[in-house]
Amino acid sequence: MAAKDLVEYVARSLVDHPDAVRVEVVREPEGTVIELHVAEDDMGKVIGRNGSVAKALRTLLKVTAARDGEPVSLEIL
Repeated sequence: MAAKDLVEYVARSLVDHPDAVRVEVVREPEGTVIELHVAEDDMGKVIGRNGSVAKALRTLLKVTAARDGEPVSLEIL
């Protein structure tokens, strides 16, 4: 899935511990949920100031989802 690869690539580029990044895809009736797991120390880098990085990631996912025609959401865990 392109959305999963996109989230993984961006997250690995942002964090100090790229080996700790894990992305899981969960299919639900209302759409796909991408779960992003990062090291606790890197959580702030992935979320960003006032959620700016997380918001940008979600925007990128919306563009990818529009192309695929399937709703996708991101959860940062």
